[in-house]
Amino acid sequence: MSSLDELIQKARMLLSEGHSPGQIADELSLSMETVTWLLTQQKGAAIPKDVHIDWTAVSGQGPLLDEMAMMLLKRYYTAINEEGKEEDRFPSVVVGIAISGIPLATLIAVEEDLRLAIYHPAKHSTQQTPVGSMSGNFANIAGERCVIVDDVITSGNTMQEVVKLLRKNGATPLAIWVIFDKRGIRDVDGVPVYSLFKVSRID
Repeated sequence: MSSLDELIQKARMLLSEGHSPGQIADELSLSMETVTWLLTQQKGAAIPKDVHIDWTAVSGQGPLLDEMAMMLLKRYYTAINEEGKEEDRFPSVVVGIAISGIPLATLIAVEEDLRLAIYHPAKHSTQQTPVGSMSGNFANIAGERCVIVDDVITSGNTMQEVVKLLRKNGATPLAIWVIFDKRGIRDVDGVPVYSLFKVSRID
């Protein structure tokens, strides 16, 4: 069985278990466009160019996940030190993107004694007009300096949503921290992206 066939089977299995296409995109670290193709395979539609990242060997192991979170933290502080931009670059709140950014953000918040906020992306919304939202059960972001944490950045759409929402609520988004950057995105609406790995597809 090819890796493409395996992805199609995984996507269909997740759908049958009740996952939304947005949740499937997160679970498989794929774009919404790719997930739509996997689920429908419309005749004549070209296979989207995407890269599947399977990091379950790390994400499923607490100690390894903690090491990855600490690498994100060190990556950021090393970069701002080299850039000479340390003033006002220290966060007061870590915003974890549901679902894969939550454990990373939690570990970072514990290590740095920061407050934790959670963002639910629009692609997870069941409303007719999908919107993203901050969880009311975690830290308030108003007036806070925030870093946004997730595992993968693909198109940057979710990051644009959260940056806009943070600013609308009086928060200052300082940076976006991700493990994998699939598009080589330097910034999202002026908020710098700090990734551990840049993934490139060469055809």
